[in-house]
Amino acid sequence: MSLEKVLKKIEELQDDMVKFTVEMIKIKAVNPAFDGEGEEERAEFLEKKLKEICDEVKRYDAVDDKGLRRPNLVGIIYGENRDRTLWIIGHMDTVPEGELSLWEHDPYDPMVKEGKIYGRGTLDDGQAIVTSYFAAKAILESNMRPKMNIGLVYVSDEEAGSKYGLYYLMDKNIFKKNDLVVIPDAGNEDGSFIEIAEKSAMWIKITTIGKQTHASMPETGINAHRAGMKYALWVDEFLHRKYDKKNELFSPPESTFEMTKKEANVGNINTIPGKDVFYFDFRVLPEYDLDEILQDMRKIADIVESEFGVKIEIEIVSKSKAAPPTPIESEVVQKLIRALKELRNIEPKAGGIGGGTVAAAFREIGIPAVVWMTADDVEHQPNEFCRIKNLVEDAKVFAYLAMAP
Repeated sequence: MSLEKVLKKIEELQDDMVKFTVEMIKIKAVNPAFDGEGEEERAEFLEKKLKEICDEVKRYDAVDDKGLRRPNLVGIIYGENRDRTLWIIGHMDTVPEGELSLWEHDPYDPMVKEGKIYGRGTLDDGQAIVTSYFAAKAILESNMRPKMNIGLVYVSDEEAGSKYGLYYLMDKNIFKKNDLVVIPDAGNEDGSFIEIAEKSAMWIKITTIGKQTHASMPETGINAHRAGMKYALWVDEFLHRKYDKKNELFSPPESTFEMTKKEANVGNINTIPGKDVFYFDFRVLPEYDLDEILQDMRKIADIVESEFGVKIEIEIVSKSKAAPPTPIESEVVQKLIRALKELRNIEPKAGGIGGGTVAAAFREIGIPAVVWMTADDVEHQPNEFCRIKNLVEDAKVFAYLAMAP
């Protein structure tokens, strides 16, 4: 009966959830790694909100290599048992909006339309912040206490590796081995997928150095762009061919090796570039060794250098080995499975993804963590949105986790 009261309260708070989302998304929080303004202004908004419902709120500011403060917020609502905490962790930073012409509206002036809220960061990861906050708020407004503490954690820097976010918090000894950790940062459209594993990940910067010259006299220079393209295609084909195993725990089941960002080389068409820079994003099955992949890339680079007379530099932007999966029999997984069965009458499936989340940081130190939310596949895309229905229904799941024995 007490849970039913909380679930009803969440439904009553729907309009407040929409208003909260719109206000938050209007505050840009693009990660500074992508030349954004950072999370500080959004953190100030959220810190005030946390102080309205939490028994204690702490802020941990990291300082990045640009001298910017990168805030991390931790709010605690005391439970009947204060020795354990259900942590629900969302991230404040977003990726950039990308090409504005692809948006049907201003990405930082959220539009509410047909049951959806459109804007950059509404889903990734604004939904996590809103659903966790209102799950806790509904419990308190129902004059109840959760079975254990609820910890609302809103971190910086997730989109660029979490050095100034979750990993910074890890050094503060906030989290305990017997805590439960849920990260709403990936999911599927009906909420039936529970993420318990992630692939290894590596971002690589490739710099090809040749000799710049006039395009009408190619014999007087060395075309770095041509050599870089040759190298990129060779690496792409080789890695997909050699590292071709499939593991059905993951979606997609194979390793991925994608060419992504490309830096500008020359500003005019009639100049052959003497320097060319591009990037790879690798998501690799845990059974493969990242260092072996790097060795293969170096061997191919040596061949291309010899053939074209260029120099190829391989720089690791980020590199993370896959953490051990969260056991499906762990308490947090089983409790989430029970919640989804009882609240939604669905049979959840546990598996792995190629995307990276802060769950890896917990798995690395032996704390089981799950990644779960109800989400359309629109992260990082133009016209990103979250569904209002999902805000309400996911908040119910988090309330269940906090209230159920």
